[in-house]
Amino acid sequence: MKEYGKRLRLSTEEEELIYQNRAETVDNINGNTALEIHLNQRGIDKKDVVSVKHWQSASGELRFSIVTKENINEKETLLPKIKELVENYSPEYKKVKRNNKDTNEHLLIINPADIHIGKYANDGETGDGYNVDIAVDRVIEGINGILWKVKSFNIDRILFCIGNDILHIDNVYNQTTAGTNQDVDGKWWEHFEVALALYVKCVEILREVAPVDCVHSMSNHDYQSGFHLAHALKSWFRKCDDVTVNSDVSHRKYYKYGNSLIGLEHGDGAKMDKLPLLMAQEEPVMWSETKYRYWYLHHLHHKVKHKWLDAKDYIGVTVEYLRSPSGTDSWHSRKGFTGVPKAVEGFLHEKFNGQVARITHYF
Repeated sequence: MKEYGKRLRLSTEEEELIYQNRAETVDNINGNTALEIHLNQRGIDKKDVVSVKHWQSASGELRFSIVTKENINEKETLLPKIKELVENYSPEYKKVKRNNKDTNEHLLIINPADIHIGKYANDGETGDGYNVDIAVDRVIEGINGILWKVKSFNIDRILFCIGNDILHIDNVYNQTTAGTNQDVDGKWWEHFEVALALYVKCVEILREVAPVDCVHSMSNHDYQSGFHLAHALKSWFRKCDDVTVNSDVSHRKYYKYGNSLIGLEHGDGAKMDKLPLLMAQEEPVMWSETKYRYWYLHHLHHKVKHKWLDAKDYIGVTVEYLRSPSGTDSWHSRKGFTGVPKAVEGFLHEKFNGQVARITHYF
């Protein structure tokens, strides 16, 4: 066995000597020609020096690290500046005065599924152009369109479904979480900023109608980025009493309103026929307290038909997929997955009678 040499260590006295030589005080400046030259070259007054450290480089050059009174003052004012900057991303919101039209209360679910901000589709290639600007315009138009269609109803609360491939890519290489390359419009960080601004605008529009509960669903295109986006939205509205954001990482989320239990999942996880029993097993109390139960799924961008039905009724639960406003990209066009209606969809749930309407805004 090769025998290595003993490891050399400095004694306590040697370490103390080095420390004393490196940690110069203001009193040590006078007479130190190299230090005085260093200060003069940088226009630093000796009276402003609080502490000095010096060392010798491998080439023999003497170097200095100097802390001045100005540095300390900057440090003392830096934290308030950072706090002020962060506060700008968590604005104060005034309480909204709303006019309820009747006493029959409803939950409005707005679910702009699979927006894919950052997706690029060329109209000449696919016949269905899509980019960041189109994505934003469609979501805002879809939300306003749904609100206009339900303006005669008394909206007691709004469930705003977020996530579900809000972002098209999940890394700097223009790939999904699994590493699939994508055609993109812009940079990954631009997509994130646009998505956050879009969600903020959507919530601000919706809270004029009723308190808003945002529920995030993890998804396959942006598993990490979408999670971070949900937390950014939660931070933005942390001072807003009538906005909540469920940003936890669970794959299936549940929401109870009156006599309705609503399950939300992206649609790429558990099989459709397993969802009813999962709902009963994962939320037994909510299950027992409700009569009407629904799963709203995404991911496929179109309605899934089972035996020529737009939604599948299981024992005690209805399951259905939602349409997407997203355009057709090159891969889907080449494979023939075209002609699917583009839309933002919503649902009305009466407090004690379950789902009473589906509202669709087509593009």
